Amino acid sequence: MRSCLFKVLCMGPIPTHFSFIMDGNRRYAKKMDMGEGAGHRAGFFALVSVLKYCYEVGVKYISVYAFSIDNFKRRPEEVKTIMDLILEKTEGLLEEGSIADQYGVRVYFVGNLKLLSEQVRIAAEKVMEATAHNTRCVLLICIAYTSCDEIVNSVRECCKDKMEVVNEHSAIQLVDIEKHMYMGVAPDPDILLRSSGEKRLSNYQLWQTTHCTLYSPTALWPEISLLHVVWGILKFQRSYAYFEKKKKML
Repeated sequence: MRSCLFKVLCMGPIPTHFSFIMDGNRRYAKKMDMGEGAGHRAGFFALVSVLKYCYEVGVKYISVYAFSIDNFKRRPEEVKTIMDLILEKTEGLLEEGSIADQYGVRVYFVGNLKLLSEQVRIAAEKVMEATAHNTRCVLLICIAYTSCDEIVNSVRECCKDKMEVVNEHSAIQLVDIEKHMYMGVAPDPDILLRSSGEKRLSNYQLWQTTHCTLYSPTALWPEISLLHVVWGILKFQRSYAYFEKKKKML
């Protein structure tokens, strides 16, 4: 049944890059009277299902907002719980039969990785190295990330480059900034879904979402299902011609 549904969807354009802000894990835990951290664990299972749906329908790139730099300001106990879960699931990507193994996914951890604990950072580096040969799909996990930090880092790297080569062409150009973006390994998102009904981008991919369909279902992240993925793709297809026209005008 899902296969038939995806065949119908594929009669129209399919987004190359689907981005997600996974909002509502804590509210879901409170709603379901679950313990601390249980909402984030439920959110991980929702993420695995969403990844499968997207890869099966033909989406090449998926990016997820896993942990903002601002999230480090939360209670230390909560930050530790989330980081322990991230470490557990990151190490799980190295196992045979993981989603990366099943779908041939290349995994990138995107953000200011220096802010992570050594244990989490090393695990992330191992996963990126182990999946570097995969070419079917790409997963970008935005962790210790904000757009402000991404832009500042990019400008800083551009300045370093230009200081080494001083000539009439040494002014910083748009292409220079984009080359040094954390998200430079992927095309800009075609659609961004933020769960829980919020319509804020919360310092996420501000540079990349100029020509992007925004979709904000009221479901909390652990409640996101096949229906929301399908509806998101339909919304993308409805606005496809408009955004393609806008891109050609640049």
